[in-house]
Amino acid sequence: MPFKVLLTSDAARDLNELYDYIAVYDSPRKADYVLKHIEKIFSTLSEFPERGVYPKELLKLGIREYREIFFKPYRIIYRVMDKNVYVMLIVDGRRDMQSLLQRRLLGA
Repeated sequence: MPFKVLLTSDAARDLNELYDYIAVYDSPRKADYVLKHIEKIFSTLSEFPERGVYPKELLKLGIREYREIFFKPYRIIYRVMDKNVYVMLIVDGRRDMQSLLQRRLLGA
């Protein structure tokens, strides 16, 4: 039975902001392309939720609750709980990930 993929409010905001940024600074067509591929990733997570790797920044802290999938340069960080996949964060991997993960996932 497939897992249900759910976006947190932060992840939904990330996706909207990413789409808008690409549409303005590149093209609406490119924004559609990126959105389509990210949605495909959500679909694959529904079938294979454990396929992602542990984010290296969290692994260094001994945290193995989260996984990530890449659509370069974007990182999709999620957590599997019961029969649900919670997408926590969709972000450009060129950002300061350590600070972002601590703030958004660890509440620091």
